[in-house]
This record gives sequence, structure tokens and C-alpha cells, in this order.
Amino acid sequence: MKKFINILVKSVVPLLLGAALLYWIYRNFDFAQVLESLKGMNLWWFWLSCVFGVLSHVIRGWRWRLTLAPLGYRPDSANCVYSVYIAYAANLVVPRVGEVSRCMVLERYDKVPFAQSLGTLVSERLVDTLMVLLITLVAVLSQWGVFFAFVSEAGANGDAAFSSVGRMAVLLLSFTAVCTVLYFVIRKMKLWTKVKSFLVRFWDGFSSLAKIRNLLLFVIETVGIWFCYFMQFYLCFFCFPFSSGLSLGAALLLFVAGSVAVVVPTPNGAGPWHFAVMSIMMLYGVAQVDAGIFALIVHTLQTLLVAVLGIYGLMMLQFKKT
Repeated sequence: MKKFINILVKSVVPLLLGAALLYWIYRNFDFAQVLESLKGMNLWWFWLSCVFGVLSHVIRGWRWRLTLAPLGYRPDSANCVYSVYIAYAANLVVPRVGEVSRCMVLERYDKVPFAQSLGTLVSERLVDTLMVLLITLVAVLSQWGVFFAFVSEAGANGDAAFSSVGRMAVLLLSFTAVCTVLYFVIRKMKLWTKVKSFLVRFWDGFSSLAKIRNLLLFVIETVGIWFCYFMQFYLCFFCFPFSSGLSLGAALLLFVAGSVAVVVPTPNGAGPWHFAVMSIMMLYGVAQVDAGIFALIVHTLQTLLVAVLGIYGLMMLQFKKT
């Protein structure tokens, strides 16, 4: 029974939460306009953005291999990249399970102990969190007026695009979802404390960051990952006439808002991501309908890219196995 409840909370609830938020955001939306925008979409810019999307995963795989080296493990570079593909795709099914799947791939194909590889991922996440904070600081300082308006109005503009009740519902549901995930993480951590050998190996992996020989390469790869993330998002602006005129500063603030929104455990941040991006785009003068079209098309296509890469990663690993 407990196992069933865990599966329910980790997979079904996030899916329902994302679906509910999307329904509320697009409840009065004319989807015929989405089809028209797709027909006029500049696909060259989109395919270029996909290149950066793929490259971000590739660099992340390379960086992970770099953090494992101090532990004496040198897994195949391709396996590290495939594991990243699979991890992001797995998060679409069960949010936050991707890190576990990455470690399982290397344990199976390169004999890297699960606990140690998981420790390296935790250290990587801390570095990525610092990067997000740095990018957020730059975005907020450069776009303070719009950021202040977003915080004050929580996405509503003069057209009353989102009602106060709706805004509160999104924030409440998102907060509840985050608390639920934290609850299960804490439970797992309490379970781990009972296993001394696991903790020792976990700490070895976590502290491997301090033992990296080529620290400069680690920094370059970290910056490269987030640069690719940003470019994947920014280049999508040029796919549509209504967003092509937005400034680099606007793109940076939108990117930060989207990056924070995906923390909410819904499939690829579905719902909160749309809400955040639409709200800020409207503050830059983009019409509500156009903002909704941008959020829906870009998020859907990027999610499809993640799914395709995950399937590709699984297939390549199966070929290597045979």
C-alpha cells in the first residue's frame, strides 16, 4: 500500500497538478491561433535552438565524467551523455527521478557505485544553484522595473489577464507541490542515515568536487551548460514576430523566471513555467494571446526534444549492450 501511495504521489499527482494549472491558464484560449502561429513559425531559429538544447546535455555529461575522475572512475563519455538524455526524459514521467536514473545507468554500464555517483550529482546541483542565483541577480538588477512589477502584480497587467484568485491558486498549488517533494526527500535522507556504508560513499562523491584537477575546465563547462540553456530559450524569440523585438535583458529575466518555475514538480515545469513566462512577457507589452502561444509552443517543442533524446539514449545503450 505504501509503495502504491509513493508511486501515486510521485507520478500521478504532479501530472494532475500540471494539467490543472494548464487548464486554468488556457481555459478560454483559442487554440486555432496556435495552429496559425505554427504555420508562420520560423523553424530555422527553432532548429538552431535545438542544437543548443542538445549541446547543453552533452556538456553536462562531460562535466559529470570530470567530477567522477577524482574517485578513480572514468566512465565512457557517451554513456555519461546518454544517461543525461535518459534522466531528463525520466523527469517527464516522474519529476526528480532523473538523478537516480543517471546513477543507475553508470552503475550498470560502467560499474560506478550508485552512492558515489549520486554524491557527485549533489555537488553538481549545488554549483548549478549558485549559477542560477548569479544569473538571477544579473537579471533582476538589469530589469528591476519589470521584476518589481511582476512581484507586485504576480503577472496581472492592465487587461486583468489573470485574476487574483487564480494567481493565489497557482502559488498555493506550487507551494504545496514543493513541500510534498521536500517531505519525501527528507524521508529518504532519514532512511539513508541508517546505512553507514552508503553515507561514506555518498560523501566521497560529494567531496570529489574539491579534488578536481582541471578546475578551469569544470568552470568552463558549467558556464557552457547555462549558456546553452539560455540560447536554447532566447533563440525561440526569433521564431515569432511578436517576440523577436524583445531585448536581451527581457530574455534573461524570462529565462530566470522559467528556470525557477521548473522547480515545481510538474512534468518539465508544465503550468508554472507557462504562467511565469506569460506573465512577464505581458509586462513587456506582448499581448496575452501571443504570450500564451509562445509559452505553449516553445514548452511543448522543448519537451518533445527531451523525450526524443531520452528514447535515443535508451536505444544507444541497448545497442552498446548487444
